[in-house]
Order: sequence, then C-alpha cells, then structure tokens
Amino acid sequence: MSILPDNKPQTPKDTPRNYFIWGPTMGGKSFLASQFPNPLIFNTDGNAEANTVPSVQLRNIKDTNGKIKRSVIEQLDKLITALQTEKHTYETVVLDVIDDIVVMIEQYICDREGVETLGDIPYGKGYAAFTNIFQSLVIELKSLPMNVIYISRNATKMEGQTEIDIPSLKEKHQNIVNGNCDLSIQCKKVGKNYIRVAKARRKDYMRDQVDDKNILKILDSITGVFGRSQRTTKKQQDEIVKEIEKNESVLASNEEKPSDENPKETKTVGAANEKTKKTAPANQQASNVSKATNAGETKRIRPQI
Repeated sequence: MSILPDNKPQTPKDTPRNYFIWGPTMGGKSFLASQFPNPLIFNTDGNAEANTVPSVQLRNIKDTNGKIKRSVIEQLDKLITALQTEKHTYETVVLDVIDDIVVMIEQYICDREGVETLGDIPYGKGYAAFTNIFQSLVIELKSLPMNVIYISRNATKMEGQTEIDIPSLKEKHQNIVNGNCDLSIQCKKVGKNYIRVAKARRKDYMRDQVDDKNILKILDSITGVFGRSQRTTKKQQDEIVKEIEKNESVLASNEEKPSDENPKETKTVGAANEKTKKTAPANQQASNVSKATNAGETKRIRPQI
C-alpha cells in the first residue's frame, strides 16, 4: 500500500487551538475560557476551589525558613507531564493568570540564587534563566494535543491624546506567548454588555474549515475572528516605507550631529581632575568595599522545564 495520499481535493481543517485572552477584572475572561471543551484551570488567585470547573492552585510553597521548597516550575512540570502521559478527558488547559506565573518564576530564580531581583545575578544569567524557563513552558504547552488558553489582565497606555487598552503582560513576555498563539482576544464590559473582540489572529480563519463544532460555537461569539484581512496596496506600502525611511534619516542625522561642548574646556577640566588626584592627601583612607573574589564562580542556572 502506498504511503502517498490520494490525489484528490480535500477540505482543509483549520481550528485555532492556542489563545491569548486579556481584559479588565470582571470583564468575562475566565468565563469565556470556561466555555471551551472540558477545561482544566491552572489558577493563581487562590480561589481554585471556588471555580465551577476542575482547577489546580499554582503557587511557590515555602519551608519554615522562608525558602521555596516546591516551586511553581516543579508543579507545572508535573502537571504537563501528567497531561502528556496519563489517560484523561481534559481537552483544554487554562493558565489564569499568566502574569502571576511570570512573577512566581522570577521569585523562584531569585530565591534559589539568594538575590532580590533577576538583575542582581551577574552577567545577565538571571534574565537568561527566566527566558529559557518561560519559553520552555510555552513550547511544552503548545505540544499538548489540547486547547491552550493564556489569560492576562488589562493595562492602558497613551497614544497621542488617546488612552488605549493593552494587556498587562509585559511586551517581551507577550512576544513569547503570542508567538505561539492563534488568536488574541480582548474581553471587557461596556455598560451592561460583555464584548469579545479578536485583536490579532495568526491567519484568516474560515468558518467552514473549523472542524470542531464546540470551538466554532465559541468563535462565532467573538467579533473579528472570521473573514479576510484588509490587504495593503502597493501605493500604501510605498507611502509607509517612505515615512519610515524619513524618520530613520532624522534619527541618523541627530546621532551624527557634533556636540556643542568645547574641547578646550573638556581638556582643562581633565587636567584639573588630574591635578586634584596628584595632590590628594597622603593619608587618604582606602575604600572599605572588598574586592569580588567569586565573580567567575556564579552557579549556572539550568531551567527545569
């Protein structure tokens, strides 16, 4: 029997499986996520038992000395492994909310290294460790044969004189999440009405290509999921490129503009400083700050996901 498919037309099957849902508190985010087929909620707000669908509380557990003895990373690793290897009936996993998971991962790395912030870990290793762990988490979730939903809160920013809503998840973390999602959906309450709008989508989805009827019913309740995106004409593209090049030229000319500082004055100041150094008191006390002796012995951080 040939391993080649039959040479005949086929109906495409194209159901989005990964979602980024964001919006203000009480805006309907968690309710929308709970409508997906057979959901399992990874909850961070301490109310896992109050949910109407199965939920697991995520947290860093500390010992009597205040050190983290079981991290959220270990917990997520075990949960994802169980979803991969055990027989179950779940079809959707929901991370509610992803912002809190980011904070808990940072807390774990800082606790392990005995520092206050990731920036206190030398040579950028703290940030590198976080990125490795977070990227691995997102990739592992995407590899599950399930729907995956990330929930984020709401923030605002100014564009000119207009205040607009944006996800509260930091942009660098959004890039990792949205890079592995099919739809970005905003939820919010306007008056007495709850609205859902697709703010970004990986491609132009068509209703007749969504083969999961339960998902299709949910997508039909969200504005902007289906239909073709507006195409940019060649004329519009040329105008955009021209404007970008104009802005780049202005920036380049500003960088090349010579400084107004007088070189002679700079030299005079330098000479004065040198003179000051030479005439410093002979009995000046040495600094009390000890030299770093273990700078090259920083432990290598290995992501656990």
